[in-house]
This record gives sequence, C-alpha cells and structure tokens, in this order.
Amino acid sequence: MSALLELTGISKAFAGVQALKGVSFDLRAGEVHALVGENGAGKSTLVKVITGAHRPDGGTIAVQGRPVEQNDPLRARELGIAAIYQQPALFPDLTVAENIAIGLEPGGAWRRVRWGHRRERARRLLERIGAVIDPEADVRRLSMPEQQLVEIARALGAEARILILDEPTASLSDQDVDRLFQVIGELKAQGVGLIYISHRLEELPRVADRVTALRDGAKVGTRPMAAVTRGELIRMMVGRELSAVFPKVPVEPGEVVLEARGLGNRAAGVHDVDLSVRAGEILGLAGLVGAGRTELARILFGLTPADAGEIRLRGRPVAIDSPARAVDLGIAYVPEDRRRHGVILEMTIAANTTLATLGAHARLGLLDAGLERATAGQFVRRLGIKPPMLDAPVGNLSGGNQQKVALARWLAARPAVLILDEPTQGVDVGAKAEIHRLMSELAGAGLAILMISSELPEVLGMSDRVAVMHGGTMVAVLDRAEATQEAILERALGHILAGAEVDPRAD
Repeated sequence: MSALLELTGISKAFAGVQALKGVSFDLRAGEVHALVGENGAGKSTLVKVITGAHRPDGGTIAVQGRPVEQNDPLRARELGIAAIYQQPALFPDLTVAENIAIGLEPGGAWRRVRWGHRRERARRLLERIGAVIDPEADVRRLSMPEQQLVEIARALGAEARILILDEPTASLSDQDVDRLFQVIGELKAQGVGLIYISHRLEELPRVADRVTALRDGAKVGTRPMAAVTRGELIRMMVGRELSAVFPKVPVEPGEVVLEARGLGNRAAGVHDVDLSVRAGEILGLAGLVGAGRTELARILFGLTPADAGEIRLRGRPVAIDSPARAVDLGIAYVPEDRRRHGVILEMTIAANTTLATLGAHARLGLLDAGLERATAGQFVRRLGIKPPMLDAPVGNLSGGNQQKVALARWLAARPAVLILDEPTQGVDVGAKAEIHRLMSELAGAGLAILMISSELPEVLGMSDRVAVMHGGTMVAVLDRAEATQEAILERALGHILAGAEVDPRAD
C-alpha cells in the first residue's frame, strides 16, 4: 500500500540542541498511526515539520509519492494536512458554521456571504462524521468533545487527507472517548490517514493500527499495534520496565490524620461520605466521571465548605470554611487543571513555588527575594524540575515539570495531608514515573496522601487502599490486596452498593 505521507531521515536542531535525529515515518490511507514518546522526545517538533511550522535541516518529505520541496503552513494545508490539538482553536463568539467557514471561503472586501450555503455546508460536514451539532450554535456553548468534532469537520471541509490528533482524549469522559473513536473509525473508512499522539497508552490498542516510538529525538522503532504490549511500549519510550512507572514502596501506616464522617454538600452533590487517611498512606480515590471525587476534594479544602457531617484532623473536629483555613490546618490541594488552577503560567518558577508561603518568605512585609530563590532552588533540585532556571516562566515548561512546580508550592508549606487530583494527567510516562517516585518518597516521610485518579493502573499501582465513589457517596474501601480493576469498576458502576449485589439491568 502506497504511503499518504512519508518522511525520510528528518533532522532538526535548535541552538545546537538536536531535536530530531534522522527520523523516518510514514502514514497510509485509512490508517491510524500512533506516535508516542516522552515530553522532549521530538513528537511536537516532528508534527511542526509535517505541518510546515518548522523547516527541517535535513531529510525529505513526500505526500502521496510526490516530494515536498518548500513546506510551510499554507502549503501543508493545500496538501491536505491538518492538525487538531488538545485545546480546540475555535472562535468562541462565532457560530459553528462561521468557524467552519473560516479559511474555507474566498476572501475579498466585496465578497457577499451566502449564509444558507454556509450553514448547509457545515451541516453536511458534521453529518459526514456523525456529529449532531446545530450549525447555528455558538461555539462557547459547546462541550470540549463537540468543539473537537467541529475542528474535524472544518479540516474535512479543507479536504484534509492527513489528520493529526494531538492528545485528543486528555479532557474527555469515557463516553466522549467512545464517540471520538467511532468518528475516527468513520474517517478511516473514508480513506483519511490519522497520526494519533497520546500519553494514554492503554487506549492505543482500541484505535491504532501501527505505533512509532521516539526517544531523545530518534526513532526507536515502528511496530504493528497488535504485536506490542504496553510494557514493551514503555521500554521503547523510556528504556525502563513497566514496574518502574509505579515505584510503590510499602510503608507501615501511622495514625489517622484526616477523617470525614457523614460529610456532604448538597449543592456539590456529595453526601454521607466516610473516609480516613493515615500518615504514610496513599489512599486512592476511584470512580467514574460525575461520581463526586473532585467535589469531595473541594469540600475537604474549603472551596465548597461542607453543610453536613464533620471533618477531623488527628481526631480533633475542625471547621474548614475556606482554603486559607485548610492551609493553616496543614491540608494542601493540587487541583486537576494545573494550567488554570495549579500554577500561574506567566510567573517564574521561583514565584510559583512560594505562592502558598509568602508570609514565611517576607521580612517587614516585603518579599525576601533571596530567601524565595533559596527555597525554590531547593525544590527544583529535590523534584528534578527541568530546566532548573528559577526565573523561567512556568508556561515554558513541559506538563510534567509544571506539575512538579504545583507540587513544590504545597510541599514548601510542609502539609500533613496532600490531596492530588489527577496528578499525572497529560504527562508522559517518564514524568509519571518521577511523580510516582516522589509520592512514594513523601508517603515514606509520613505524609498522608489522598490521590484522585481516573487511570485504574495508577490507582492500583500506587494505592495502599482504594476508596470508590458512586453517585456522590463512598460505596467501598478496598485493601490493596483485594483491589482489582474488576472489583473497582463493579462498585464504581453501582453494581455493588454497600456490599450488596445489584442487578445492573434493574431500573
């Protein structure tokens, strides 16, 4: 089968740093070719070469067997290449039809807009991928998966035959992922070739035909997806065994540090939660989207204070009515969306690290810059934040290093309880291993950790016990030995409530 896209020996360097080292890659019509690798492996640079944003220093590019001499974004689009990134690039105040029309309709100061034709084209393109979306709807009212479908429709309107999906499922629920995979299947049937980039290795067997792994700018290998295991993929990507990704160190748990009894918040949909976390323990919190896990974390941190039940710290009842009170009591919270709530992207590593402890870094009411840099430097070294440049804006860092900065901020406050909501979401396998190693180290030092995660391998690999939520309440707490994917899912789906069997067919 001839290749839609063929890259041969692509090299690219930036300021003497070799980002790509003779990488070869090809994509066939009607195929999903997964591209995997750690942050910094060269995936983004390779995509920018394909889309014309970067010109390679060496190597060749061919589309449908024809060499591409001078590639740039306009030329790539003419060749039928389109990329869809994790955050959709749509105009929120325009309608779906208007967004699809951008770049598809001819320009000109005196051009007359054919509104009926615009709406009908949008409807046809959306129908082609099975998307039930009103062309007249404002984009800001659409969900994330709906916005992704609009971008796919726009790409097809531009007659894209090579579609790049970069972390398309990072913010999607399981149902939305199923719908996206269905759309991908329909695109394959239409002869579209898709390059699929994802850190979620467990989803690749469902969607990919082949997989290519990059490491340190070089191609490690290309394999049929059906012939490679997750463990083998990890070895290709990072040169480590699967066990190194979940470096859990058993720790004898100490006293109960945090306890909830009958905890709830009516507006948040959380009720009757009983929970305890001990010193040195990692308690995994599992459940489906909408089960109430993040809402519970927000209650414990005082963002949405409880209106029922009680919270105890080391056996003493406490009222947590604000995040400031939670911090004073020794509770730290690293939220799910690190870019919006975990770090301030425009501020430096040093400034982000001390945000929760400004009082301890001030003298006579003025920030002590030297003390701030000393504290930040300590955590940069301890957590292995790269690059270790204290004055670098956090927005310039990779996702894994941004997460480390968010952790550093709260570790500087020396908490007794650390709540981590999706601590490794959107980071590569190598960064996951580093964050997991840090979690084990912190638990070994006596910190009580409540870890919320949607990735069952992470829950099973890192937890001493697993608490499962369903319908806004806690339905089970499983010891590490009895926690399996099947046992967790049965309870998360509501098939087993309070120890009783429930017929899943019942209303």
